[in-house]
Amino acid sequence: MNLQRDRSAWLHGPGHPCQEPSTQIGRPYRLILLGAPGVGKGTQAALLSSALGGCHLSTGDIFRLARSTGPGELTPAMHVAVDRMKRGELVSDTTVLQIVRERLGCLTCRGGFLLDGFPRTVPQAAALDVLFQHAGVRLDAVVSYELAEAEIIRRIGGRRTCPACKAVFHEQLRPPKRAGLCDRCGTALVLRDDDQPGAVHVRQQAYLESTAPLLSYYHQQGLLVHVAAIGTPEEVFSRTLLALAVHFERGAS
Repeated sequence: MNLQRDRSAWLHGPGHPCQEPSTQIGRPYRLILLGAPGVGKGTQAALLSSALGGCHLSTGDIFRLARSTGPGELTPAMHVAVDRMKRGELVSDTTVLQIVRERLGCLTCRGGFLLDGFPRTVPQAAALDVLFQHAGVRLDAVVSYELAEAEIIRRIGGRRTCPACKAVFHEQLRPPKRAGLCDRCGTALVLRDDDQPGAVHVRQQAYLESTAPLLSYYHQQGLLVHVAAIGTPEEVFSRTLLALAVHFERGAS
């Protein structure tokens, strides 16, 4: 079942309410998705949203939209985040938590959620737990997508981006109709600096350093579900559903 999800409240924040889903797919699922850049979380989030319900709540989507939004439409927390990003600095835990707190309605939505990009550290996870507790939200599982660095580099290394319209292609998985040219506008495709092997390695190491303690944190809570991200998106999706089913069955026993 493919239901269109309204993410206005998540993307734009306070003052932009969205309509909760009129059709409920069974019970609401409240999941956190973890995984290094290039592991395929976005693709899996879209598949899980269609199958289980719940919006894909990506903090990355908020930040990308905020950078192109007029200053008058940003909350104070978003102003701080955008200013730091423009200076090439990391957004602090406090600011990110405030941005998520502004969108508390998305976390209590009866349709559930798939939270992606937050938390990234144990302090963020602990603060999120407090927020969940005050809101009466019970987290169901934390799905960790895992893939060898060499495979991540292969995947990202094949990615080509249009510098004009930002369309993304892949030399093997989603090649353009004309080699090297964007299907939408005909502009020559490029390999972004962030997608170079050296840059991917740095991002992978940074992710592992910050996330290893986070995996232990959620493992101790009995919430962590490991999923191997090798194979096609459909294979990974089937593996995810099976792993979640086993997790929920253990929780019910």
